[in-house]
This record gives sequence, C-alpha cells and structure tokens, in this order.
Amino acid sequence: MPAPSDFSILTRGYRNNPGLILLHGFLGSSEEWLPVAEKLGSDYYCMLFDLPGHGRTPAGTNSFEEQMRQLADAIGRKQDSPSFLAGYSMGGRIALYLALRFPYLFRKTVIISASPGLKTAEERLQRQNSDASLALSIEENFEKFLDCWYGLPLFSSLKNHALFESTLEARKKNRPEQLAAALRTLGTGSQPSLWNELPDCRHPISFFAGEKDGKYVEIGRQMVNLCPCSDLDIFPQCGHTLHIENRELFIDRLLFSLTRE
Repeated sequence: MPAPSDFSILTRGYRNNPGLILLHGFLGSSEEWLPVAEKLGSDYYCMLFDLPGHGRTPAGTNSFEEQMRQLADAIGRKQDSPSFLAGYSMGGRIALYLALRFPYLFRKTVIISASPGLKTAEERLQRQNSDASLALSIEENFEKFLDCWYGLPLFSSLKNHALFESTLEARKKNRPEQLAAALRTLGTGSQPSLWNELPDCRHPISFFAGEKDGKYVEIGRQMVNLCPCSDLDIFPQCGHTLHIENRELFIDRLLFSLTRE
C-alpha cells in the first residue's frame, strides 16, 4: 500500500498562500486539475494528489480505511496549517470521508458529484461484486472498458463536450492493473457509509452537482438536509463532470465557496 511518501503530488502557487487540496475522480489523475490550479495559483497553494492506483501513485493493497489514514498522513506532512479540500466523484467520496474523520486537517470541504456511500451492508456487498467485475474488465481489455464506461448515461454531457477526446486520452495514460486494484479497494462498495455521520458534522461543506446529473442533485439535497453546516450549488447545463464541462463557472463558484467559509 502507498506510504505517505509514495503519493505523487503536483503543486501550483506560492507556499505561503492558503492551501487547497484537489482530489480527482476514478480514472483521473492530478493532471486533470492543472487548468484549475493554474488559475488559482495566485491565491492558493494548490496540492494535486494522485490517488492510489492513479497517475504515479501505486495502488494500495490494504483496506479503504487504512489507505485513507495514509492519505491523511500525507496531507498532514504536506501542509503547514489546515487547508481547503475539494474532490470530484471518487475523490469527492474520499474528501467527505477525510473531512468527517480528520476535520482538523481542513478549513472547508467542497464535494463535487459525489455521495456519502451506500447505506446498507447488502448494497455495499452488491456493489463490491459489481466493482470486482468491472476490475476484471479493465484488466482484460482497457480500451473496451473505456468505451463502455463513457457510454453510460452519467457521462452523456461529457461525451458531447469539446474536451471529451483530450479527457479520454488522459485517462488512457493510467495503468489498467493499477486502476483495477484501486477499484477493488477504493470503490463505493468498499467505503463505509457516511450517511449517519452527517447530522453530527460541524465542518463547513459545500456540495456541487450538475443540473443534468439528476441522481447527484438528489443526493446533494439529501446531504444538505442532514448536514447542518452545508450548502448545495447546482450548476446549470452541466452533468457529472461539471469541472470540465464549464471550467470557468466551476472556478468562479469554487472561489466563492472558499471565501465564504
């Protein structure tokens, strides 16, 4: 499993600026956040982590919880004081887990197109089995998996976007066997449910969802109803990958969210 020193991290901005940690989604990497970090570098010290099994960070072999402890340790070593935290999709699930279990590391958290996990053990077991099948398909034929993955309705607005081809090419830079290993340990089925922890959360959180991403708009509304110090921002004409589909709007709203912590 990755040790704290094994997490690959890109940085942008000045070290004496407030810290901002950005976590990518499944199939992504730290490089996905570079266009955002370049815009924010004058105001924030941006730390872009490659999550286990993605980019240059090796996949972990231990439990979800243990890998999150290692990630929290790596974040603690990287920052001089609590940072802002933002995560997309899988990175959003991870960011929410970190914010709830290690709140002393962060000033505020932004969760993008993500959920607190699955509510029941039965749902999680079913998802683990589904994730295991997906992991096999990644190992057997990565190109075919990508075709099927981006054929899902969840990504319909991204697939019709001008940046889809460059996004797809970036995904292909990952190592299939590492992605498969990550899916087996970091997938939604492996993550503990966080739903019951939301009512006791006093850490400030903003939830972002795309207007066309009905599933996550509804999840966002449920989370805001449970989480006292939170708000929901719905992005017009955007789907699941709102930070790619309308990058300028995303940057504007992220900045606004961070400045009203």
